[in-house]
Amino acid sequence: MDFAKVILVALVAAAIQTSYANTVVDEEWWKAQTEEAYNASLAAVHPDPEDEVSSFNYHVHLALEGSNSTRRGLGRSYRGQCRAQNPIDRCWRCRGNWAQERKRLADCVKGFGRRTIGGKNGDYYIVTDPSDNNLVTPKPGTIRHAVLQPRPLWIIFAHDMIIKLRGELIVTSDKTIDGRGVKVEIAYGSGITIQFARNIIIHNIKIHDIVPSSGGLIRDTWQHMGLRGADDGDGITIFASHNIWIDHLSMWNCRDGLIDAVSASTTITVSNCHFTHHNDVMLFGASDLDPRDKIMQVTIAFNHFGKGLIQRMPRCRFGFFHVVNNDYTHWEMYAIGGTSHPTIISQGNRFIAPPDPKAKQITNRNNVVGNAWKQWIWRSEDDLMLNGAYFVESGVPFRRTADKDFIRAKPGSYVRRLTRFAGFLKCYVGRPC
Repeated sequence: MDFAKVILVALVAAAIQTSYANTVVDEEWWKAQTEEAYNASLAAVHPDPEDEVSSFNYHVHLALEGSNSTRRGLGRSYRGQCRAQNPIDRCWRCRGNWAQERKRLADCVKGFGRRTIGGKNGDYYIVTDPSDNNLVTPKPGTIRHAVLQPRPLWIIFAHDMIIKLRGELIVTSDKTIDGRGVKVEIAYGSGITIQFARNIIIHNIKIHDIVPSSGGLIRDTWQHMGLRGADDGDGITIFASHNIWIDHLSMWNCRDGLIDAVSASTTITVSNCHFTHHNDVMLFGASDLDPRDKIMQVTIAFNHFGKGLIQRMPRCRFGFFHVVNNDYTHWEMYAIGGTSHPTIISQGNRFIAPPDPKAKQITNRNNVVGNAWKQWIWRSEDDLMLNGAYFVESGVPFRRTADKDFIRAKPGSYVRRLTRFAGFLKCYVGRPC
């Protein structure tokens, strides 16, 4: 670069810094955002997580009443009558007018993320342009321009598109990314970051082949941009955020994790997703030295953990995790792991162990001193364990609250029905999805 260009870059940087406050490393801004986000997460936490578990199981029972189908027939090959088997799908999928009532989806979430409404109270924003050429002043019509708007939005797409992100896509509060009716892929570039945000729904897209970006100057809200370091290459990162719902995604082959939630993120539901071909699938809690993650509450339901997976489905720290009615058909090391005494309630899952005799154990406890792990509450109820799979329980039995009617999960034998349509759905306007 010649001297004139150096001067030009310096002048532009100075102009940007003068026009927008806190653009370069701004510790005070970050500190204030982190504190505000933590207080908001504290307020969002369910005071009685056992009650939420019971409520979730109750809705599963209602959805299955009157159904006797036992075929798996995953959605990508199924061509018959619309048969939504789980309570989330039954809420919207079999309605032919789903495209006219897209926002009905916001009433369908269950589990710890059940208060998530995304952009229900906002306008529709149609993404027409798959490009991502400007990380500071994004072009109208792009997904980056949409997710930065300072108001609730329900984001949909004009046509099929593959979006190659040049930097983290930082999604701000009160947004829904709704890929129904088209095929949207976020691939071959950076992933999605949900940071200091609330009320986010990400629905029916594909995320794969995500690679780290080098960072740089990126707008993270409509009012603020800053210098960011290189990211890890996660498919979705949830940082200091709450009321998050991730539903009907197909995800594979990201450089780091498929879904990571850290820094006191809470009230999250991950449902109806299909995960394949990946090592570290999901991480909830990034450090044994961050006890703020004690407030983390996550529901993992109706997902299919499929071919080519190795470990962390999920790996948990500190918080409360309800892992219910998922289909674990593949893993190479273990399925569910954790450290720093998380509470893990596994209910009504199907676990099919791999052929390797050393990998039959479903559970894995990390960084444990002595017998401390025996006090951690890890319980298995009505799980179906096949091909030698086994779950090592610990801690006291799962608490039944005397003044509530506790509802058991549907047993693992129902999982093929409940996860039949996990992953991306081919939805056509005017027809049930």
